[in-house]
Formats: sequence, C-alpha cells, structure tokens
Amino acid sequence: MGLLLRSLSMLILLMWFIRLPALRAQSITAPSSRSARALDVLLQDYAYRAFVHPKTGIPFDGNVPSNLTGIKISAMRLRSGSLYRKGVPMYKEFEIPMGVIETQYVLRLVLVYQNLGNWSMVYYSLPGYIHLTPVLGLLAYNASDLFATNLPELNITATGDPIKIKFPDVQSAPDGAVAKCAWFNLQGLVNLSDVLSGDTCSMIQQGHFSIVVESNAPSPTPISPTKKKNNSKVGIIVGSVLGGLALLALLFFLVLWAQKYKNRKKMQQMEREADVGEALHMTTVGTTKAPAATVTRTQPVLESEYAP
Repeated sequence: MGLLLRSLSMLILLMWFIRLPALRAQSITAPSSRSARALDVLLQDYAYRAFVHPKTGIPFDGNVPSNLTGIKISAMRLRSGSLYRKGVPMYKEFEIPMGVIETQYVLRLVLVYQNLGNWSMVYYSLPGYIHLTPVLGLLAYNASDLFATNLPELNITATGDPIKIKFPDVQSAPDGAVAKCAWFNLQGLVNLSDVLSGDTCSMIQQGHFSIVVESNAPSPTPISPTKKKNNSKVGIIVGSVLGGLALLALLFFLVLWAQKYKNRKKMQQMEREADVGEALHMTTVGTTKAPAATVTRTQPVLESEYAP
C-alpha cells in the first residue's frame, strides 16, 4: 500500500508541473495579438510614406487609411551610433536615453511611433482590465530602403537607463483600484508593472504600452475566445487525470499479480521439499491405512536383571 501511495503522489505532481507552465502562458496572452501584428505591418507602410524629403533626427507625421481614423503615426530616421551615444530626449511621449542598441545592427534605423487612440481596446483588449490611456507603440525598422514594406522589426534594448513613456491625460482610476503599466510585446504577451509618478511607465524593449486598471467586469470582446480556451484547457486536464487513474489502476493490478505469483512460487517450493523427505511405511489396521515405524521401540528390561 505504501508503494501505491508514493506512486499516486508522484503521478499527481508530474501532471501538475506539466500543465502549470502552459496555464501561466495562456493567462497573459493578449486575445487579439494576431490582428495587432497585421496592424503594425500596415502602419509601418504608411509611416514610411511620410519620408518625402527625409532628414535624420526629424520626426515626420504620417496619415493612416480612412477606415483607421483616430490612429496617429510618425516616423523618425536615426543613425545607430547616434542613437547609442546621444539617445532621443523626447520623441512624442517617449524619452529615449543613451545606450539603446539593436540586436540586428544596421547603419540607420527608423523609429515608428503609434498612438492607437480609440482603437486601443479593439487591438489591445486585456481581459479584466480597462485602459486609462491610449495604447502607444514604438517599433524599430531598417532604414536602408524607405520604400520597403512588410519589414521585420529590429530588436532594440536599453542597456543603461530605461526608456520612459509619459502619458498625457491619464484617466482617474476607480476608488481602491491600483493603476498598472501594461507592456504588450511582439509575441502577444502582456507584462504588468508599477506606474512611476502617476503618469509615467518605463521599459527596456520596444512594443506597445498603456496604463490599465483592473475592472470589476471583464471586457465583452474577449469572452468568447477565452471560454473556448478554458474549455479546451479543462478537457486536457480531465484527460490527463483520467489517464493517470488508468495508469494507477494498472499499477495496482500489477502489484496484486506479483504478490500472488510470489505466494504460488513459495507453495510450490514447499511441496518440492516435502516430496524429497523420507517416506513413512504404511500398514493396514482394519480398514484404515496408517503410517508405521519400521523399527520397534526399546524392549522392556526388568530391574532385577541388572542386580549384582
């Protein structure tokens, strides 16, 4: 029984640790990350169109399609060396310090700025939270061809002081609620951190940013996909538990079979030892057979026979 309990405990712990990382990853996944990435591709194209007469270090505001009215974009071309040595004191709401590098080194890069305005909840809804500010984006691209489209982002990282975002017109958080900085990375994951001085967030990598606060009721948009994910998650967990119980039952029957086999082998050994022993002589007494000794017992002797 002790072996069965230990096996059951190890099985439950194994299934829990297998499922735990997956549950954590799903809990911070933005539900609309795929459509947001498609929007980044489109806005990069329209931001590059603003470079009619490009000048290094000067931001150029671009125009978005009419069906995305409310979104603001801008593009600024920089030399990689200048960005690292000097930074950018203020680019819209972003304060970029010295020491920012890009993983894929290029001679020149373009920083594309996004302000999603009233489209923030459409592309960056976060279940259980509401936005107190519009979502702001900062993405880096290669500037070698200003007519290029569908460009991959460059991975920029602040190696010294963090990049700061100072949000204007932050809405007041409800009583008792704590505002948080939300960073939406390019893989669709969300990281929450503390707000600095009420309206400022900091980060070391590119992405999209907002100040959010937890709401009493979740947003209606992501309910349907979240329920589907939860149902799928429950099905996987139930299947894992049933599989574990089946393995436990198999282990129980194997232990019982091993115990019966051991007892049977022990009985066979005892029978073999009995067959090897000396056989008793059988005699008939009336109608019954009974064992009889082959040697008579010691004959009686009178005490007088030993008298001197």
